[in-house]
Amino acid sequence: MDLRISGLVSGYGGSTVLTGVDLALGGGGALAVLGRNGVGKSTLAMTVAGLVRPRAGSITLDGHEVAGRRADEIARRGVGLVPQGRRLWASLTVREHLELAARRANAPQWTIERVYEVFPRLAERRRHLGSQLSGGEQQMVAIARALLTGPSLVILDEPSDGLAPVVVDRIAEVILDLRADGVTVLLVEQDLHLAFSVCEQVAVMEKGRVVHAASTSDFRGDPDTAHRLLGVG
Repeated sequence: MDLRISGLVSGYGGSTVLTGVDLALGGGGALAVLGRNGVGKSTLAMTVAGLVRPRAGSITLDGHEVAGRRADEIARRGVGLVPQGRRLWASLTVREHLELAARRANAPQWTIERVYEVFPRLAERRRHLGSQLSGGEQQMVAIARALLTGPSLVILDEPSDGLAPVVVDRIAEVILDLRADGVTVLLVEQDLHLAFSVCEQVAVMEKGRVVHAASTSDFRGDPDTAHRLLGVG
């Protein structure tokens, strides 16, 4: 799925967070959105997914304008969101979370059984409540919910946050498998190792807009820019 964002302005209440974001991601590509805390990365993810309503600008999916559409309408166009913080229901079991996601979608390529193959731990924990899961298990459920909708574009917002390295490595493998299937990936991430390992493009945000975009190889080869924008390198 091709994603194009132009002049996107968005925020919460009376506060403006995104001040004119321009971004392009071709179908089947993977782009990592980087930046310090508070620059608008999560707001961008939620605005594209329809959970935050934009005030101005354009968001197109394969040429179709979706800016201002409801989240369920955007999801039906093939957008799957893995939100920051996982956002599970404490009182539902793993299996119930997956059944709810599968019931709302028509995605024959993804079934609960296939999810269990990708994340065997979820099969073992299928009767456990959301409140009984570790952070890594919760993240697996959050990713599985998105996959069960059969997305053409997956937006992952800080999927590595607070997780053990072995779980982050598994998430990287899943993202690479999605890419091999032709799924477009928009990754909001602080973990540069994860971002660089799965994305061929990076975009760095400052103060609500994209201030630098490059291929991953070019960005990694320019430590001065990485240090100036991210404080690393």
